[in-house]
Amino acid sequence: MSKKKIITFGEYIRGLREQVGLPLRKIAAQLDIDPSLLGKIERSQRQPTKEQIKKLAEIFKQDEHFLLSENLSDLIANKIIEEGSDIDILRVAEQKVNYFKKKKNG
Repeated sequence: MSKKKIITFGEYIRGLREQVGLPLRKIAAQLDIDPSLLGKIERSQRQPTKEQIKKLAEIFKQDEHFLLSENLSDLIANKIIEEGSDIDILRVAEQKVNYFKKKKNG
């Protein structure tokens, strides 16, 4: 049984772009951003906007929810590392998500 390879959102996008054989500038033009910004997104040095993720999903015919989840997981993982927290914080966060959902839904 093989494990799923863990990669960042940016690495995933770079892989998609390379699979279709398009240079940064062509995808960046479709996103209406500078190629250097797309390069930073691919290297995980900048975070894309939700609108850019939506457009990337269209360009690469990917599930938008999947791309949003991949990007958000990068943000959460990086925040945990920045704060010097450990993985246990995710259990607490899960409990709070459930609490907030119940509170919101009445």
